Amino acid sequence: MIDRLPHEKGFHVSWDQLHRDARALAWRLDGTDWRAVVAVTRGGLVPAMIVARELDIRVIDTISIRSYKGVGSDAGQGQLEVLNKPDPALMGDGEGILVIDDLVDSGRTLELIREMYPRAHFGTVYAKPKGKPMVQTYVTEVSQDTWIFFPWDMALQYVQPYRGED
Repeated sequence: MIDRLPHEKGFHVSWDQLHRDARALAWRLDGTDWRAVVAVTRGGLVPAMIVARELDIRVIDTISIRSYKGVGSDAGQGQLEVLNKPDPALMGDGEGILVIDDLVDSGRTLELIREMYPRAHFGTVYAKPKGKPMVQTYVTEVSQDTWIFFPWDMALQYVQPYRGED
């Protein structure tokens, strides 16, 4: 068995896979007349756009919360900072609002948003066990120690096989 650092347990998501998974999220959310979609920036922008398109939701806003500090293996959870809030007249207490993010990890970001908008519905494409209680709807669960590599984090290049050589 090869010892690996937590970030080396990677789950690589292509643009095609993200699109399929975001559409699957939309299918799970269908059946409710949502007033608006709120994307958690930055990661939630692409899934929120796909969900809004699939469900024909035309009102879209964003909430921006910074939590991660660093990149890759140096990344960690920093103090949460709200950088931008959606239109207060739109949001109210969140009733009829669909909050979309790419991933729930620790759940801290969505917990803060839930405090602000307690009646909103929270959906993510991917969920880790610690954060899963913060979302009502998600598509794929991954282990807590898995680092998800989203398509906007990657470049096309040769990669050494997981085990062995060429």
